[in-house]
Amino acid sequence: MEAGLFTANNIWMMICTALVFFMHTGFAFLEIGLTRQKNTINILFKNIFIITVGLLMYYIGGFNLMYPGFAEGSAGILDFGGFGIAAPENGMTPEYADGGYTWWTDFLFQGMFAATAATIVSGAVAERIKIGPFMIFTILYVGLVYPIVGSWQWGGGFLSTLGGDDAGFYDFAGSTLVHSVGGWGALIGIYLLGARIGKFGEDGKPKAIPGHNIPLATAGVLVLWLGWFGFNGGSVLSGDPELTSLVLVTTSLAAAAGGVGALILSTILYKNLDLTMFLNGILGGLVGITAGADLMSPNEAVVIGLIAGLIIVLGVAFIDRIRLDDPVGAVTVHLICGIWGTLAVGIFGSKAGGDQFLFQLAGVGAAATFCSLTAFIIFYSLKKTVGIRVSKEEEVDGLDLHEHGMDAYADFRMNQH
Repeated sequence: MEAGLFTANNIWMMICTALVFFMHTGFAFLEIGLTRQKNTINILFKNIFIITVGLLMYYIGGFNLMYPGFAEGSAGILDFGGFGIAAPENGMTPEYADGGYTWWTDFLFQGMFAATAATIVSGAVAERIKIGPFMIFTILYVGLVYPIVGSWQWGGGFLSTLGGDDAGFYDFAGSTLVHSVGGWGALIGIYLLGARIGKFGEDGKPKAIPGHNIPLATAGVLVLWLGWFGFNGGSVLSGDPELTSLVLVTTSLAAAAGGVGALILSTILYKNLDLTMFLNGILGGLVGITAGADLMSPNEAVVIGLIAGLIIVLGVAFIDRIRLDDPVGAVTVHLICGIWGTLAVGIFGSKAGGDQFLFQLAGVGAAATFCSLTAFIIFYSLKKTVGIRVSKEEEVDGLDLHEHGMDAYADFRMNQH
């Protein structure tokens, strides 16, 4: 491979790394926008903790746990390539990764993905979780759970070879391996935590607890959409002109269709133009296309996104109906739409077929089992030892005051409800 092409590929991957990093701004804006003012510092603190400690955990052992170099004939379930990120001999040459990028770029790009999984959990458990136990959960989930599941597919583990070398489970950029991994953690977290005070009335009916800054939430979704160009575009793993441009087109069309699908259904069902449903519909479309963005035609991307948008509206209502409290809709967006996107690879696109659908189902099942069990063990152990929920007084006054002794808008008094 000529040096110019190698350089161009590597630059594209570094730009995508930066875009995925920028998604953490989007997550932070979305989470604080959809929750109450009194918990803003707490949520921002969690988000900054996730990206800093998540990256360090990935450096210490996560990267080599996710890409351990499974031995020939191994079960492909668990292996470890050693601590640290010492580069292999050919790590800076075109021989590494077919000339798509260098070893350092590989580490950083994958490290940005790793932190995303815990950020998904942060939004779901917002406004009532103790900060200490959440930090412990983040360390274990990003340091161990995420890399192990990733190794099953992207690290050459057992999912990547289901049904033979060329067949197998397929997850282009992580509908299951990133979004559902975070989604299962979120689901278990909110189940063990319980709902926020005032979320369900005495009659058991869910009540809306409005977010304090919808403009920020909107900015957050637009930042996430921008970041997804790196999330999916970088998952081509080179600057291949045809594939990268197709992936950006399918990603954007699915996002647009998801937003419109959620808008139409929520308007029919609730008779009002709900911006937060519109926004979550966009995210649902993005999560839905993530597993097969490189396999789909533009038409198929629109259908996948549209269905994801409908799933958002029904999923949010379902989560409320089973009395789970998810302040930002993370379970519906990342878990339910993540499952949909993964299964869609078996229904649409160039790999569609009965066998592929079963491989996709197996991948969803493997992630569901492992992530639910590990998340339950971590959260339940914390609940029984140190406790995971703040006191009623702390929750009512706000976590900013009690956990951090700070106010997010010290000189800017909005109505303090």
